[in-house]
Amino acid sequence: MPKVRVHNVTVSLDGFAAGPHQRLDEPFGDGIEGLHDWMIAAMRDRADGKSGIDVECIERSEENIGATIMGRNMFGPQRGPWQDESWKGWWGDNPPYHHDVFVHTHHVRPSLAMEGGTTFHFTDEPIDTVLARAFDAAAGQDVRIGGGSATVQQYLRAGLIDEMHLVVVPLLVGRGERLLDNVADGIDGYQVTELVSSATATHAHLVRR
Repeated sequence: MPKVRVHNVTVSLDGFAAGPHQRLDEPFGDGIEGLHDWMIAAMRDRADGKSGIDVECIERSEENIGATIMGRNMFGPQRGPWQDESWKGWWGDNPPYHHDVFVHTHHVRPSLAMEGGTTFHFTDEPIDTVLARAFDAAAGQDVRIGGGSATVQQYLRAGLIDEMHLVVVPLLVGRGERLLDNVADGIDGYQVTELVSSATATHAHLVRR
């Protein structure tokens, strides 16, 4: 049966996935430099044919994924109504998804087809409706919840996430957005099935019982 999965969501030692004042030149906010250094290094190592814990986690995050769901903050830095539709995401003309991506937003715009098979769909529908659309698009494969924190929290509160891969890095932030705030009983029933560390990050894999 297809699953709902979270991968590569990275937090500081004090639990922050983003700092304050997210914007175009600081997409993850202030005071959080280095949060994703492990991922950048792992992607470079994979391109060079190297292996390791971090590379393995990147590769697992791409296996059997047929659709992705994300929040608007992950798609871009804008807030409020779209001033125009020129913003097409952080990833250039050929985003790395290569499948349908559903973007939660209060301000809907037409779907955006990109090179490489990625199409962004902008929706203000309830999360269960969006998830049903994503499963249809995934055609039997799994659906990935890409982030950011508020989006992951919504799906956790609704009890819709089957597996989570969380990454903890040696960084203290102190303020911003905590990944596991405001989830109430949404984290009940998960167990850590794997906990491994590289030189730069600790990877926790959680599965719902």
